[in-house]
Amino acid sequence: MRRATEDVGVLLDPRLGDFEDNAASPEQRSLFAILGSLLVEISPTKLLFAWTVSLLLPGVLLGLAPLVASAWISSLSQHALALSEVGAVLMLIVIAALGWLGGRPLLQIAETSFWSLNALAVQPSYAFTREALGHLAELLWRTGATPASRTRLRRGCSVGAGILLSAGAALIAALAWPASQWTATVNDLVLIHHLVLPTFANAVVLVSCYLAVASLAWSVADASMEQPADLAGFDATPSGGRCWRVAHLSDLHVVGERYGFRIESGTAGPRGNEHFNRVLARLAEIHTIDPLDHVLISGDMTDAGRPGEWAEFLDALAGHPELAARIIMLPGNHDVNVVDRANPARLDLPFSPGKRLRQMRTLSAIAAVQGDRVRVIDSSGKPSATLNQALAPYHDRITQFAQHGGVLRAAALRGLFDDQFPMILPPDQDGGLGIAILNSNAETHFSFTNALGLVSEAQTRRLEAAIRHFPTACWTIALHHHVMEYPMPVKTFAERIGTALINGSWFVRRLQRFSDRSVVMHGHRHIDWIGTCGASRIVSAPSPVMGADDAASYFYIHKMMVGPDRKLCLVEPERVEIAAS
Repeated sequence: MRRATEDVGVLLDPRLGDFEDNAASPEQRSLFAILGSLLVEISPTKLLFAWTVSLLLPGVLLGLAPLVASAWISSLSQHALALSEVGAVLMLIVIAALGWLGGRPLLQIAETSFWSLNALAVQPSYAFTREALGHLAELLWRTGATPASRTRLRRGCSVGAGILLSAGAALIAALAWPASQWTATVNDLVLIHHLVLPTFANAVVLVSCYLAVASLAWSVADASMEQPADLAGFDATPSGGRCWRVAHLSDLHVVGERYGFRIESGTAGPRGNEHFNRVLARLAEIHTIDPLDHVLISGDMTDAGRPGEWAEFLDALAGHPELAARIIMLPGNHDVNVVDRANPARLDLPFSPGKRLRQMRTLSAIAAVQGDRVRVIDSSGKPSATLNQALAPYHDRITQFAQHGGVLRAAALRGLFDDQFPMILPPDQDGGLGIAILNSNAETHFSFTNALGLVSEAQTRRLEAAIRHFPTACWTIALHHHVMEYPMPVKTFAERIGTALINGSWFVRRLQRFSDRSVVMHGHRHIDWIGTCGASRIVSAPSPVMGADDAASYFYIHKMMVGPDRKLCLVEPERVEIAAS
């Protein structure tokens, strides 16, 4: 390359990239270096406004709810005592009607605000503290660590995080309590400026009390549950059972430029999409000899969700229609949560159209690949329309938004992306294999926090209902983020925090009831790991395109079969090597 460059007289060969290609690369720069750049580049006004909308406003609504409710009850009681007057009776009816009509929306606002604060601040605080304690403990006692000692360490760190957070939250609640106020009258609500301090104090007390109790409950649950462990052994191949061959790809990070570099690896990684094209060619060869049932891509199809990247990805699939007809894919954080691939300080406001546009691009690509094969789930857990049918009523709105943008057009599509998950590829017969496709991306509008993962309570309920709807089926439960930190040493704290599901321990506990007939598959970490957490079997996919430019890569084809006891058996996979460039 250098000789060719010298021949044409180019001082800086653009094909080799430069420091802008490494701006957000954790493989080229430390977390603190990226954070330092972020502090220089970030817009304080945007950050303050985002915090106001995401944290401050939900806190105000939560703290104000008991005051509004108590004012209504107080007014209702006063008029009830004067029922001898006709005017009082009429006023009582009016106040009761207002409470009846407004009470439910008030409760919904308070509930939404509470769970918003829980997802943005409370659960991340516990996860951060637990992993920070674990990382510090591993640094101090790294020598001689064994799987058993790591398990004990994880249990101890869970308990320690719960105790620390509970004590800290209780102290904060005690300090805020004198400024709180839990009852009010209608006259107090008129003079709303007098309630500013009590409103904030109420929110602090409510959230702190919840954190004090919840952190202890989470820590006890995490410490008492089975910890992640390497798989002891693969199942023996059962005779006569049906077999499914599933190629598992993840983190393809397709770029939109011929010489483009990927965010995470920067100039140390491969350029362009040559690796990806070789993976597809190798898969096509394998499929011709021994047909695959499914090709699962567990997220990060693109490097930053840009239209050129999606175009490259779809064009590559168009060259392999047999594979495309078997592909099932799901959204990764790079597909929807990277605000600016070159600037980790870039921040979208919660109502900015950018995040919604990335969601619509991803949903459109998913629909183009599997829209006629997968189905969305109704409230009862029953598969209803195909994805393409579910999106048909929104076709004009989506295209108008994509062409013209706008806050109002973005707001008209609010919730559409989340409502499609989980979508499922139903089993083709009784006892067949279904694939449940989850969205595990947290609601983040900041490139620096793009990797956060969370599976919502509502999505989990729909998943459980869908699995119950097919009582004899086996399942591949597919998501992007790894559910828990695995029993392996890590070099940096950045590998531990901001990548695994914030509520992964809770999610794993919810999956235990289906563990005999399911396997969890994910990507995100770019490493291969097959293990267990309790009775659940978990498969992490390596990235077949990341790493050094001159290094070979690989992926796995997993074989799943139904045993005589109707248990889903995980047979030793086939490792497929992809030669270096």
